[in-house]
Amino acid sequence: MTVPEIDPFHAIAISSLAHRLAAEGRSIIHMEFGQPSTPAPAQAIARAQHILATDPMGYWESEPLKARIARHYLEWYGVTLAPEQVILTNGASTALVLALTSCFIPGARVALARPGYVAYRNTLRALHMEPIELPCGEKTRFQLTADMVAALDPAPDGLIVASPANPTGTILPDSAFRALMDVCRARNIRVISDEIYHGLTYTEATHSALEYTPDALVVNSFSKYFSMAPWRLGWLVVPENMIHTARARMGNLFLTPSSLSQHAGLAAFDCTDELEAHLATYRRNRELMLEALPEMGLARIAPPDGAFYIYADIGHLTDDSLTFCERLLRDTGVATAPGVDFDPVDGHRFMRFSFAVSTDLVREAIARMRPWFTERGNEVAQTSNE
Repeated sequence: MTVPEIDPFHAIAISSLAHRLAAEGRSIIHMEFGQPSTPAPAQAIARAQHILATDPMGYWESEPLKARIARHYLEWYGVTLAPEQVILTNGASTALVLALTSCFIPGARVALARPGYVAYRNTLRALHMEPIELPCGEKTRFQLTADMVAALDPAPDGLIVASPANPTGTILPDSAFRALMDVCRARNIRVISDEIYHGLTYTEATHSALEYTPDALVVNSFSKYFSMAPWRLGWLVVPENMIHTARARMGNLFLTPSSLSQHAGLAAFDCTDELEAHLATYRRNRELMLEALPEMGLARIAPPDGAFYIYADIGHLTDDSLTFCERLLRDTGVATAPGVDFDPVDGHRFMRFSFAVSTDLVREAIARMRPWFTERGNEVAQTSNE
């Protein structure tokens, strides 16, 4: 068996260029990554500072944190979990690897939406599994449907679903999510639900896969809603009959998450006012972007129901989103993500904006991009008339 080839994460290259330009003295606005620009909640930082000063720490799993996460599912979704079903991980990326290796063997076929988070496809390939990418566009609001999964022949071994999704921010309504889970149950398809953007919603409520099926594995993290991306703390919820399997893999592959992060994460659950203030900022940023993008000629976008992304069709301006995003960065100092990261087939005509920065920076980014996009539109129009 050969080592599988996986694609690079092109947004990392864009970010590296952005940092080089910043080192040269350029003013850069980072809209390329899905990470909050705000720090961890103040109470979480204070708790971490206290622990640093008083506790030598070590390899450790926080039983209080697992119990608090289990309580979170009861409070938010009405789902009852045993704390032992919560496996603490080094961020959501570790939780994804843990879920895949706990459920599947090399050669397993796992379905997922295209466009979708770049690491789904590439992690599956790195683990010698086969991603079955299902094209999702405007007609399905860039989300998987029950009919798509029902039509797969043979049925895949697993399915990865995300709501809100990356890069689009779209949310599966209750009825659609329920229908999708019903098909998976009927066809014996194991579900991994990425719920990392829960808490970041602007339209309708988000639902956990656990509301529909107790056999789902759920990936989540403190990186997005809790504004703790650099702390690398996440969790995986597993069915009771998979606790031993998942814990054995976690211990052997990753030991434990950072003890310091676990202390801070527990404190973060008590910082609702601060976290909801961040959400209010994202909501305002979303409104500004939705108002400005059509004025720039970007009228075809995925509905950003949640998360902090806008996925925009730029097919009328380019068929090379990577080069397009690099040119935008060099000309305006605004870093964005090329659609080819999320969709290797059609992503050459899409780009993703993250609006998880301050509102002032969103306004400044719009001011820089508006004339730039107008000029690109004029160039295309002129070429078409020649």
